[in-house]
This record gives sequence, structure tokens and C-alpha cells, in this order.
Amino acid sequence: MYLDPSDLNARRLFPRGIAGPVTMLNLLRFREVADYRAAPELAPPVPVSGLEAYEAYVRHTLPFLTASGGTVEFFATGGHMFVGPDDERWDLVMLIRQSSLEAFIAFATDEGYLAGIGHRTAALEDSRLLPLVERPLP
Repeated sequence: MYLDPSDLNARRLFPRGIAGPVTMLNLLRFREVADYRAAPELAPPVPVSGLEAYEAYVRHTLPFLTASGGTVEFFATGGHMFVGPDDERWDLVMLIRQSSLEAFIAFATDEGYLAGIGHRTAALEDSRLLPLVERPLP
């Protein structure tokens, strides 16, 4: 299960020297029932699905993302792999674009944004986040 960056992966990001826009590929797998034990203050009065908890996270997050100059470029339902492990599935796929790595870090460390991150933690069974830098076709 991967929900947050490891120290090693955080240290690997900055030496990449990403200058200019960065797009974050998000692969998300939801819990059947959201687990709010880490953020009981955010828990709804009745149990909700992981998808419903993630939708609460998105509603909370969008104003902070927009204020930081970020945009949702792609938001889609996933499923099982066509090429890949037979048992691997990603329920939701997103591409989030930021003007720079610095803008992404400012967004990701904003206290207002972080106040709602418990919805994300409650929602997710597993995730991947891959920073992408656009390049021309050869």
C-alpha cells in the first residue's frame, strides 16, 4: 500500500531538475468502505464507500488546487489492466498539471489543503503518483 511519498522518493524528485510545468499521474484504488480512523473528525455520520470519501476529498481540494495554478487535465474511471498483472486494477486515473514543481509543493503543503487530506487517506486502498514532464515526439 502506497499513500504518501517515501523519504527516498522525495529525495529523488528534486535532482530530476524539473523546470516548468509538471503533470502528476495519479492511479487510485479505493477501499470498499472508507476508513476514517486516522481522521475521525472528518468522518461522515454514516459509513461511505472509498469512492464517496475520495469525492469529498476532491471537493475540498479543488479550490486549493485552482488557487495554486493547478488544473485537472484528465479525470477518468479505470479498471483492470489490459497489459499488466491480471489482478491489478486502478479505479480512478487523474492527470493534475501544475506550472512548476515548486507550485506543486506549495499546494501539497498548504495547511488548508492538508486539513482535508484525511478524506484521501480514508478512501484509498492503494495509489501511485508519477511526476511527468512533457517532451516532443522524436
